[in-house]
Parts: sequence; structure tokens; C-alpha cells
Amino acid sequence: MGGRRGRRLPQTPVELDIDRISHEGRGIGVNDGRTAFIQGALPGERVTADIRRQRRRQQEGQAVSVVGPPATDRVTPPCEFFGVCGGCSLQHMDPAAQVRHKECTLAELLEHTGRVSPARWLPPLTGPTAGYRRRARLGVKYVPRKGDRVLVGFRERFSPFVADIESCHVLDARVGPLIPALAQLVRALSMPDRIAQIEVAAGDEAVGLVFRNLRALTPEDREALIAFGNAHDVLIFEQPGNESTVAPLGHDQSRLEYRLPEFDLRFAFAPTDFTQINAAINRQMVPQAIEQLALEPDSRVLDLFCGLGNFTLPIAQNAAAVIGVEGDEPLVERGRENAAINGIDNARFAATDLTRIPPDADWLGEGIDRALLDPPRSGALEVLPSLDALAPSRIVYVSCGPSTLARDAGELVHRYGYRLEAAGLMDMFPHTGHAEAMAVFSR
Repeated sequence: MGGRRGRRLPQTPVELDIDRISHEGRGIGVNDGRTAFIQGALPGERVTADIRRQRRRQQEGQAVSVVGPPATDRVTPPCEFFGVCGGCSLQHMDPAAQVRHKECTLAELLEHTGRVSPARWLPPLTGPTAGYRRRARLGVKYVPRKGDRVLVGFRERFSPFVADIESCHVLDARVGPLIPALAQLVRALSMPDRIAQIEVAAGDEAVGLVFRNLRALTPEDREALIAFGNAHDVLIFEQPGNESTVAPLGHDQSRLEYRLPEFDLRFAFAPTDFTQINAAINRQMVPQAIEQLALEPDSRVLDLFCGLGNFTLPIAQNAAAVIGVEGDEPLVERGRENAAINGIDNARFAATDLTRIPPDADWLGEGIDRALLDPPRSGALEVLPSLDALAPSRIVYVSCGPSTLARDAGELVHRYGYRLEAAGLMDMFPHTGHAEAMAVFSR
């Protein structure tokens, strides 16, 4: 029946009833004896759908039209390219309903995967649903068979091809309208087929665009890129190799910057550094984490997966000491840089293997009594034994993968004796099936 992703099918219209919704936001029904996951369909609707992939017991498809009354949560998608571009999957659902769905998904995952339930629920953190995305990797594709066109954007749904779009509703407003101009820029370069992607990195004041060039730029290419940056008030960078090769074009700014006004902190970052995608949510998330850590003046805190210090420095302002630990040495250096920028001297940073924290590491100093975890989507399972040995009385877990949070929550509660004190949704990615969450553990 084909490979792991399922056999590709010609678009075959079918009608089916949608009775529930999957965790990632696809409508679920039954067609031809198979469970059908239909993008763009909502519970209670009967839809016409194109079946795009098929496995032995499952199908995947795209809703084409609603037959009969639409669901009460259905709205007109705000982006005209919804359904073609794969960057968003839930624009047909009312934003408030999206939040409710993600909260229910979080609760179900905690209960069914981790066999846990929080003693209390934190209010969901929400923000703007348009123009929120400050980081993105835009695909670039030269298509000579379409009149020597260049496409810039996200991938199509059910396809590896770059979607043919002219704007992006969720990208930072300084970048979203520039997609046609970016396509024209690449088309005019000497090697339009050798620009692999454009990475977007937006700070509070400036926007950086990193062009991944698979061949050396000519002097004329450089002039064109610099002129584009000047015309549209964006900082242009080239990247001929790995991230260490990123270099500014036509300016000398190697750093962008964002702020956390509540803490009077500013953070410098390179355009390829990891930063939180949604600035509005980040400005709510960090204070909530600080509050849930319940810090005392003598608290000593371990910040695991600390990145460039997004949580570390605010913690330092409210505790005796904080140790930020990260597996990526350049981010550790950025953390130290940001501590110096903000005049913070009670924050230490260390680069180490995050799957194992040596209990006698010199950078741990006098030990810890609190911990904050902000792991990647794969979660923090491997580090939990080391964390248990350090015996923090309180843990705040910031998650970009609710399923792995649920798994790790089960371990913390059932194996290591913690209590799941609180949990809550953070809607970092409106209009998508992605959800982030915060959980608080104590013992």
C-alpha cells in the first residue's frame, strides 16, 4: 500500500460525515471502511473531500466544500491562500474555538498519556492571530516551466512544492507583504535556482533576511540584495554554508534585538539563533514562569535548555543565582553576552550534554532548589534522572510538544514523586495545529 506516508491518490471527491476532530485539528470521519482525516473539516459537518493519501486503515484528505449547515465554529479564513499553503491548518476555525480545542487536547494527552491531571488550570495565554510569526524558513523554488518564475513561501499541503502565494497572514507584518518582491529579487539574481531558502528573523526594531546561497554571489547579486534591503528597510545576510558562515550584506549589524519590558531586559541574537516565534506570547510566558517558580531571595535555579537566556536573565533578577545550561555552545555564548549587556552578574551559563547532567559539575556551585525546563519538541525524558538527583522542590516545564510533556509529566509524577500542581495552554502558533504549554510540578 505504499510507503510510510501512504500511497498518493488522484483527487477523488467523496462525501462523509465528520464526527470529531484530531489533536492536530483535522476532522475525522469514516470513508470506505477507513478512518479518514480531513483537513479543513469540523465536527458536525458533512463535507465533500478529496482523498489524497491512503493506507490500509486510514485516509488523508482535504475538504472541498461543506454539504449542509456549517459548524458553528466555522469562519471565513482570513488568508486567501488558505487551503493551498501548508503553513496554516486552522484558519477555518474561530480563534477562540482553536484555543478551546488545544486546551482539550492538552487535558486529554495529560490524562491518557501521562495518567495525570493538574490540581489547577492556568488561564490560556493568547495574543494576536495575525502578523505574529517572527521566525520562519521560507522555501524558494525556481520554476522555469512556469515562465521562469520563482516561488517563495511555505510548502503546499500534501506536497513538497512551494505554494504559489503573494502574502502571508501570520508572518510579521514587515515581511508578509514582501513575498512577491522577494520572488522578483531572486528571479533577477545570476543563479535563481541556487537560493535554497530565505530565513526570516524579526526583532523589535529590525528584520533580518538570511539568503541561503548554494553558489557564491556575484558582485551584481550582492548589489541587488543590498538595494532590496535598503528599499524595504530590512537587514540582508548571506549564508553560503553552515550557520557559522552567515554574514551581513551592506551593513555591519550581526545582531538583532528583542525586549522584555516587564523586566527591563534586552536580548541580542544572531539571525539564525533560536528565539521564541511569538513575541506577544513570550512577553506573557516569561512572567508566568517566574510567578510559578515561586522564587525566594535565596533561591538557586537551574534553567535547562536555556538558549540565549530568555528565562535565565529574568530569573536572575528574582533569585540568588541561576545556572543556564544549553547543549549549543554559540547559544551559551549569547547568554553570557546578554547577561553582560544587562549588567547581570548572578547568572552562570554552561554548555553540556543535556541528556546527562553530572551532579558534581563545578558550574552547579552550591546546588539548586528550583528548575525550569524548556526542551525541544522531543521533550526532556533523558534528563529527568539527572534532574531528580539534584532534587529541586519545584519545576516549571515549558513545552512546545504537549504529547512529550504528557509523557514526561507521567514520569515526574509516578516515578519521581512530584505533584502536577498546574498546567495551561500557550497559543504560540494561532491558526496551526501546534500548541505550547506550561506545567508546574512540586514536591
